[in-house]
Amino acid sequence: MINIVIKNQAREIINDVSKSLMWAGILLILATGLIHLIETPHHFEEASYVGVLFILNGIGTAVAAFGIYLQRGWGWWLGAFIAVFSIISYIISRTIGLPAAHVEEWNTIGIISVAIEAAFLLVFLPSILNQRKS
Repeated sequence: MINIVIKNQAREIINDVSKSLMWAGILLILATGLIHLIETPHHFEEASYVGVLFILNGIGTAVAAFGIYLQRGWGWWLGAFIAVFSIISYIISRTIGLPAAHVEEWNTIGIISVAIEAAFLLVFLPSILNQRKS
């Protein structure tokens, strides 16, 4: 009897952690998209394809958040792809520069965005491992 109670409590704790990770992932990936949408107009000025990528980032993060909410693995994977692509693109744009664009300065909003994307990736890993166990 005690063993059953302990197992039920363990399941409840795991379920609570899974929900917390889900909501953290949703908020972090939506924050990434919002930052990119806010910054979109500035990026259309120099190289229009960068502005388009920023819009796609915003749309993609909304789709990823929806997938995460539905507890679908593809939502997590889409969010991880967007986060990794965004981090790499930011670093490239600040070091060697993107095609048809000059090397940009490191800025606060970009560093905040990279930190949020990295935080998403930290939430992504245990979430995916947890889904594979279930």
